[in-house]
Amino acid sequence: MDSMLKADTADVPARENAAERLAALAYDDMRRVDALILERLDSHVALIPELARYLIEAGGKRVRPMITVAAANMLGHTDMAPIRLAAAVEFIHTATLLHDDVVDESGMRRGKVAANLVWGNASSVLVGDFLFARSFSLMVEAGSMKALGVLSAAASTIAEGEVRQLSAVKDIGVSVDTYMQIIDAKTAALFAAAAQVSGIVAGRPSDEEAALETYGRELGLAFQLVDDALDYGGAAAQLGKSTGDDFREGKVTLPVALSLKQAGPDEAAFWRRVIAETDQKDGDFERALDYMHEHGALNATVEQARDHAARARAALSGFPDNAWRRALGDLADFVVERAY
Repeated sequence: MDSMLKADTADVPARENAAERLAALAYDDMRRVDALILERLDSHVALIPELARYLIEAGGKRVRPMITVAAANMLGHTDMAPIRLAAAVEFIHTATLLHDDVVDESGMRRGKVAANLVWGNASSVLVGDFLFARSFSLMVEAGSMKALGVLSAAASTIAEGEVRQLSAVKDIGVSVDTYMQIIDAKTAALFAAAAQVSGIVAGRPSDEEAALETYGRELGLAFQLVDDALDYGGAAAQLGKSTGDDFREGKVTLPVALSLKQAGPDEAAFWRRVIAETDQKDGDFERALDYMHEHGALNATVEQARDHAARARAALSGFPDNAWRRALGDLADFVVERAY
């Protein structure tokens, strides 16, 4: 059955949030994406599918590839090209996760022990390289040199963003503008490409391509900023077991950068000790939260995310008013709602 027809004539079951409603709408297409992913993980080198599946099957909402198939359906384009590109997007994302965990020396990923701690750093890096290679094969099969160019450029931009972030670790001199440039590269670039390629393979005019790119980029910025806030407990700053990773790793994210802008001498010395020197003691995380509350840094981070989410929704205004467009718009709102 044509996915576009199904989306506008069938009742989609009510779900807990907008991400799950979009997942219900895209269920059939995402099954095809997942099947293609599992097919392309196959290798005679047993460690490759074993390690890659460990991460891919750990869960995650598959937001990036879902954007690709949802945007294609919004435009009425339902052939295999968006499916292949969506799988390529997920491979790029998974490869960057494998590499990130090695760089960050992460202990956990999606609730499981990080792959590099199970199989070692070398295996994680090399399997990440394998996934990058598989992603390029899928891009070629999609039959669009322009889409290939967009996704390959995004892969390069992500790598540049990760290198800039690595250089900025423990650097309390990182400005708000520099930080926004980093997350635009390391996070928003793939969201932007994931949306734009659907417009390309659907043969849409350049202004629609640009609108999709804007939707993805603004959504990606909102997504990352909310993650920044959530690492400190979110807008309500409720401490939880998943908080504090950025703090412990000495990362200057937006809440820290905003606090530093308003810090007096004693507070600046505190941030220098806990971030630049990573000399952290019991109670320092709670003290960091106190400073963020004092300066309104967490609320300001979430408000900035809300602004980017509103821009994402606005970028869809010129497209057909169908279930897919509404779901993509609601997804932008949901990204911010996670912070509360």
